[in-house]
Amino acid sequence: MHNLGIDVLFKGTNMIRLLKGLWVSVEISLISVVISIVLGLAVGVLMTSKNRALKAVLRLYLETVRIMPQMVLLFIVYFGSTRVFGLNISAEISAIIVFVFWGTAEMGDFVRGSIKSIPKIQYESAYALGFNKTQVHFYIIFPQTLRRLLPLSINLVTRMIKTTSLVMMIGIVEVLKVAQQIIEANRRSSPNAAFGVFAVVFLLYFVVCWPISRLAASLEKRWT
Repeated sequence: MHNLGIDVLFKGTNMIRLLKGLWVSVEISLISVVISIVLGLAVGVLMTSKNRALKAVLRLYLETVRIMPQMVLLFIVYFGSTRVFGLNISAEISAIIVFVFWGTAEMGDFVRGSIKSIPKIQYESAYALGFNKTQVHFYIIFPQTLRRLLPLSINLVTRMIKTTSLVMMIGIVEVLKVAQQIIEANRRSSPNAAFGVFAVVFLLYFVVCWPISRLAASLEKRWT
């Protein structure tokens, strides 16, 4: 184990620090996902609107999020807002803003796709039974949309947890930042520390994300 460099994690509080760093990543992800789901539901419904101008604006928003790397958005919000607008935004809040900006666009597209995937025959059948437009959406369309969205929303959680590794670039002490600090502090006494520490980081990500991913797959299989 010494040759693998894992032994450094058992020195002092290194393992506890690593777990605390993992919790920072998970916490930022969960907060961002919850807000993204709420905003994404509204954006997704608006994406199905017949208003061409509104649809064009939302499409531009979605494409911007898809094209722009999250790291660039982090730098713009954290460094740019401070220099240009004189705002004092913490690194954690900056990360949440960026992930919500990204997650809302993704969630909105999920909602749009889920609504569009419902066959038109269901609308026509509901109207034939005497349902009005509000009742059709409330009793028929929205329940089916939510069932389609749940697996996608859960998958979005795992994607956000993995993407939070970028926040180390703006100084947030999350799991990768802690791993680097441990490796640097033990570079001379344990030259192979990088292999062992990052292998443990991989396992921690796996332990957190794999159950979430399996839950999403199970729900998708059950409800498809």
